[in-house]
Amino acid sequence: MARKRKPLPILQGVTITDYAAEGKALTRVNDMVVFVPFAVPGDIVDLQVRKCRRSYAEAEIIKFIKYSDKRIEPRCRHFGLCGGCKWQNIPYEEQLKMKQKQVKDLLERIGKIELPEFMPILGSQKIWCYRNKLEFGCSNKRWLTAEEIASGIEFPQMKDIGFHITGAFDKILPIEECLLMDDLHNRIRLFIREYAWKNNFTFFDLKAHHGLLRNIMIRNSDEGEWMVLLQFYFEEKEDRSKAMLLMDSIAKNFPQITSLLWVDNQKFNDTIFDLKVEVYKGKDYIFETMGDLKFKVGPKSFYQTNTSQAHRLYEVVKDFANLKKRELVYDLYTGTGTIANFVAKDSLKVIGIEYVPEAIQDAKENSRINLIENTEFFSGDMKDVLSKEFILSHGKPDVIITDPPRAGMHKDVVGAILLSGAERIVYVSCNPATQARDLSLLDSLYKVTKVQSVDMFPHTPHVENVVLLERRTPKKPYF
Repeated sequence: MARKRKPLPILQGVTITDYAAEGKALTRVNDMVVFVPFAVPGDIVDLQVRKCRRSYAEAEIIKFIKYSDKRIEPRCRHFGLCGGCKWQNIPYEEQLKMKQKQVKDLLERIGKIELPEFMPILGSQKIWCYRNKLEFGCSNKRWLTAEEIASGIEFPQMKDIGFHITGAFDKILPIEECLLMDDLHNRIRLFIREYAWKNNFTFFDLKAHHGLLRNIMIRNSDEGEWMVLLQFYFEEKEDRSKAMLLMDSIAKNFPQITSLLWVDNQKFNDTIFDLKVEVYKGKDYIFETMGDLKFKVGPKSFYQTNTSQAHRLYEVVKDFANLKKRELVYDLYTGTGTIANFVAKDSLKVIGIEYVPEAIQDAKENSRINLIENTEFFSGDMKDVLSKEFILSHGKPDVIITDPPRAGMHKDVVGAILLSGAERIVYVSCNPATQARDLSLLDSLYKVTKVQSVDMFPHTPHVENVVLLERRTPKKPYF
């Protein structure tokens, strides 16, 4: 007979004391750290423990006894359910302080290296409607709140469009309004939902793998262009014609859309990098501008989601690189070549490397559009491309700029950088934890001399961090 599980405790009259990772706050009860979502330091609350481990616990607020003086009213109606903007209940100035503290703590605790005084974090010029891209899932299983379940009411309409729920990948939180992008995106999304409901579209079932309407991606640009891409899953004969009627209706009702696209995705995930994207109306790209440069952004392109703040981020990169028009620059994880093209006019030559072949084609096209002739781009896995042979063939870099994914750099890439002989490294990261790990590996030859955090994502705990590393003792490359 199975042992009866001991009920998890309720913690009464607890004061929230600090912020924690992933947008949570924390308190300490009987020498145990308790992590609490959607809490603010200074809140006095009753907590229901939901998970208990040897060294920590996770809990949720079941009653407020006193609200923190730091707490503000969140603007979004979905706050508390949607996990996207966990810091909407904190003043923006306080968010910036916490991001700066988070970066400093991670670099000190994980990196364990000598660090300079940190520059003040650069806050975002826009804290609402700042995103240029959002993706929404379409599911036949909408998320029901605890209140909805407790009501006993049956909800006949379970098909909806929104964001995936953390820990329940097959369920969707319906989103009526998102404040992170221009309101036109809300109108487009709600129009698609109403049309699909009215015309009896099936919505995708992530576990059973069927359903016509699967995913929606919406992008816009500072040029006033809009891209909408719908993912379908065609399984019935009439599905394609049904989907095209929806596309036609979108085109007629939203003339602002300059790039209306669709894809038939039969895979077990929503990625489209290996799929053919079809154009229903307009072009297969939109244009973004940054300073005096223009960038072509396609449906598979990576482009920073906060356009105005990306410009400030790249200005920091260029400033740290300290280019004098005589340096050979390697731009690792170049994406669509935004940084490479941004620094090209101040460099002798820029070599960009990126895993995604389509992104490299965009990077080359962006150089062509901007009449930049001193860039060269290569596609492949970074740890395989950036080798001793590659550096011998293309030249020793004077400056390396690296902007890896959240996982940071592979140890072989770090090894190649250490052997390259570069005088300076500018390391851009969206994950200070893995950045700190890599800085520790580079510390034998490179000293961190500047640190600048840039907030790209207001109301979230995420932050971009730029670090300048300079050779401790200038030497020739090891090969």
